[in-house]
Amino acid sequence: MIELLLPADVSSASTRAETVPDGALFPEEEALIAKSVAKRRNDFATARACARRAMAGLGLPPVAVLHGHRGRPLWPEGIVGTLTHCVGYRAAALARAADVLSLGIDAEPHAPLPTGVRELVALPAERERIGPPAPEGTGEIHWDRILFSAKESVFKTWYPVTGVELDFVQADLTFHRTDGPGSGHGAQGPTAAEGTFAARLLLTDPALPTTLHGRWRVEDDIVATAVLVRPDWREGKGM
Repeated sequence: MIELLLPADVSSASTRAETVPDGALFPEEEALIAKSVAKRRNDFATARACARRAMAGLGLPPVAVLHGHRGRPLWPEGIVGTLTHCVGYRAAALARAADVLSLGIDAEPHAPLPTGVRELVALPAERERIGPPAPEGTGEIHWDRILFSAKESVFKTWYPVTGVELDFVQADLTFHRTDGPGSGHGAQGPTAAEGTFAARLLLTDPALPTTLHGRWRVEDDIVATAVLVRPDWREGKGM
C-alpha cells in the first residue's frame, strides 16, 4: 500500500509477515536487539527485510541498517529512507539523496486511538475539523488515527533535515479526501479511502518552510501516510 503514496523515484517494499527466517539480519543488527523481547525483534527484523528489498529496487547491494538518535535508521551514503511497522504491516521507503531531501512513512491499525491519546496529539482546531471519534465496527474512517499517523510521517521527514524534534502540538494538520466521501466502502467498512494533507508547522524560525504536504490511505484495516520533500524544499516545493 505504501507505494501508492510515493512517487516513482522512491523505492518501497512492504510485508504483512510478522517474522522473517533466522539469519535474515546482519551480525551488527543482531547485536542491537540481542536482549530485546520477541515483538521488538520481529518488528526490527521485518522492517529491515523490507529495507533490503527497497535497496534492491535502487540497484543497491544489501547492507546492515543500524540506528542513531532515538532509533532513527542510518542509511548508506547518498541514500535517504524511512521505516515503519505496526501489527500486520511493515514497510520501508528509500530514495537517492540527489532526488529526495527527506521522507517519512507511517503505518497504523485502522482503529480508534486509545482513550486519552486523541487529546494529547490533536490540537483543539484539529479535533474540531476531524469531528468526534468514530465508534469501532461502524465502517467509518478513524480520522484520529490518520491524524496520529500523519504527524508521525511529518516528524520523520522534519528531523533529518533540521535536527529539530517536533511535539505533536507543533503541527496543525488539515485533511482532504480525494476518492469521494461515499466511495470505497464495503460491508465491513472502508475497503480503500485516500487523500492528502497539509501540515502547518507552528515554529518561529522564519528561515524554515512552514508547511509540509503528504498523502494518506486506508485499506485492509491499515492506515498509511507519507511525506516527502525535494532538495528544493526550502523554496516551498514538496512531493
